[in-house]
Amino acid sequence: MVIGAAVLLFIASFLDYQSVSSSYGYSASRNAWEELGTGLGTYMGAVIGAALIVLNRVLPQQRKVLGLDLGMVGTGFTILATWTLFWSLVDVPDGVDAGAGLILGFIAALALAGAAVATPLVPALQAVLVPAPTPQAPQPYGAQPQGGYGYPGAQAPQPQAQAPYGGPPQQGQPFGQQPPAPAQQQSPTGDFSPFWFAVPVARPLFAEDGSPAPIAELAPGTWYLAVEQRGAQLVAQTQDGRRGVLQDTSGIQRG
Repeated sequence: MVIGAAVLLFIASFLDYQSVSSSYGYSASRNAWEELGTGLGTYMGAVIGAALIVLNRVLPQQRKVLGLDLGMVGTGFTILATWTLFWSLVDVPDGVDAGAGLILGFIAALALAGAAVATPLVPALQAVLVPAPTPQAPQPYGAQPQGGYGYPGAQAPQPQAQAPYGGPPQQGQPFGQQPPAPAQQQSPTGDFSPFWFAVPVARPLFAEDGSPAPIAELAPGTWYLAVEQRGAQLVAQTQDGRRGVLQDTSGIQRG
């Protein structure tokens, strides 16, 4: 309602504000923009007030100007414009007729001010224009994240259905699974099967050649693929296909 009244008021500012007719057949008219005090001070003042009211409703938190929130400032603008247009309509000079721009502008300003004043009083007008985004609650460790790289959910086969590491891949295996590797890269025991896992805290991933500098960092809440086991350590694959050794495997969650 506020936006519609503001648009109508803006259109009215370009219509005839006042007109003059003489007995000699001479007539003249002017719109609100021929007098900046009327065009900018009255008409655009009400439009700016409407913009402040709408902005105050759209923002997730109310903003204040000199201790007053934007809605109150905008309401004051609309009331002042209505008051000015009312007396301009009542006190028309002799020989001057009120134009369509003045009449329509007063009606629009009255509707605008009425909606602004009634908003805090009528519950139906207090509905939020733009719902605030619902913050996503952090998932406790142990709960499977919904989606993301390596999520072993309904859209991908579960790890236990995969072929043993080193064998031919099964159809429909999830993106990021390690492709078949040469026989010399298999676990010495030969009974290891790749599985998805997540780490409880950020942990470094070291190169397979034993270099002390980490090549990546595994982050909590993301599923990674363990492709080989070396004693208490795991060889894991990251999202971009890099492989490295996870030395600290305590507390990991298997998918």
